[in-house]
Amino acid sequence: MTSTSSTSAKLLFQDSKKRLADRIAVNLNNAGSVARQVFRGSKSSEILMQTAKSFAQMESTMDNTSQTLKKMEAIHQQLGYQYEAMNDACNHLDFVKEQVGAMQR
Repeated sequence: MTSTSSTSAKLLFQDSKKRLADRIAVNLNNAGSVARQVFRGSKSSEILMQTAKSFAQMESTMDNTSQTLKKMEAIHQQLGYQYEAMNDACNHLDFVKEQVGAMQR
C-alpha cells in the first residue's frame, strides 16, 4: 500500500510541479504584455507631447495670420476710400475744364 500512496504522491507532486510551471509561463507572458503596453503608452505620451507642441506653434501662426488679415482688410477699405476720392476728383475735372474754358473766352 505504501507504494500506491507513494506513486500517488509522486504523481500529485509532478502534477503540481507542471501546473506551477504553466502558471509561471502564463505570468511571464502577462508580464511581457504589460511591458509592451507600458512601452506603447510611453510612445503615446511622446506623440501626444509633440502634437501639443505643434498645436501651440500653429495657434500663434493662426493668430498672426488673423491679425494680418485684419490689417489687409483695413488697407482694402482705405484703398476703396482713396479710389472714391480720386473718382470724384476726375468727375469734377470736366466741370473745372469747362469753367476754365469759359474764363478764357
